[in-house]
Amino acid sequence: MSAYIALADGRVVEGRSRAPGTGRGELVFTTAYTGYEESLTDPSYAEQALTFSYPLIGNYGVREERFESDSVQPRVAVAREFTDDVADWLTAEGIPAIDAVDTRDLVTSIREQGAMRCGVAAGPDATPEQAKAQLEQCVGMSEHTDIGAQVSVDEPQLYEGSGLTVALLDCGAKQSIVDSLTARDAEVHVLPYDSTPGEVAAIEPDLVFVSNGPGDPANFEAAGEVVEEFAGETPIAGICLGQQVVARSLGGETEKMEFGHRGLNQPVRDLDSDRVIMTTQNHGYSVADPGELAVTQVNVNDGTAEGLAGVGIDVITRQYHPEANPGPHDSLDFFDDVLEMAENHAPAVASD
Repeated sequence: MSAYIALADGRVVEGRSRAPGTGRGELVFTTAYTGYEESLTDPSYAEQALTFSYPLIGNYGVREERFESDSVQPRVAVAREFTDDVADWLTAEGIPAIDAVDTRDLVTSIREQGAMRCGVAAGPDATPEQAKAQLEQCVGMSEHTDIGAQVSVDEPQLYEGSGLTVALLDCGAKQSIVDSLTARDAEVHVLPYDSTPGEVAAIEPDLVFVSNGPGDPANFEAAGEVVEEFAGETPIAGICLGQQVVARSLGGETEKMEFGHRGLNQPVRDLDSDRVIMTTQNHGYSVADPGELAVTQVNVNDGTAEGLAGVGIDVITRQYHPEANPGPHDSLDFFDDVLEMAENHAPAVASD
């Protein structure tokens, strides 16, 4: 069955339909060669068309226990070759999937021209015109102003623990972030992305944690208001989108990257120790100005901020995914560090 990808640069790429349907999104690529189950269920891929640069996707099957959420998150999936297991999974999820395309050419185009809008049509009756019609309806990531509602919990969820109380603002959180905290005995309250400062205060958290998520951090204003309210009073942590939200709330600025960082092999240098670690990443925006925060880690390839810390306040953030699911385990100590920060936090003393 035929399939077509209409690109914003004017080209139409033909491939093979592996899961029928139409879709649209921002075309991005990941260099990960394992972890396709985690990538396809990562909420940070919402409203995107995910291209795998590794040629064979599905060589070790599909297992639900590896999922990062309860559904496939990208609008479209593209590979050089999908196995039947993955194709069947994507078909059941209603996600158009295309293979038998030159993914090297697609990746090169994204690297040279940047992440771009695309439209897709796949199946027995698919035509290039259908793909072009999808492209015409596709909008940029920053225009998805309600994207948080697509990926966040509707109601608070409690993961019981005997340790510190964590308020996790769910802007599209991966399940492995929750697991990393509960494995360290934290009691985790997963809260909707638009929770108010009062709703967060009601659980009396020892730590406010802003999760990863899709899209432009400027569209997560409610999470930013929570950070503003608690900064200096309660320790704050953030991952990926969370770093961007925290930075913006404390006087910083963010910007859209040309094609982002997505993969399991991004080198990051810690400025204090001069140690380089390998990290898992998935983001299309970055911190351009840290504002009141200090840059503690940078990307070796392009110098973008990978870690921030508070100056006089308890804040630690990471642009990459320290939970490393999938990926190298170089950065798992991040969760120990933020919980230790919360454990050692000295409550503010009111002045006369």
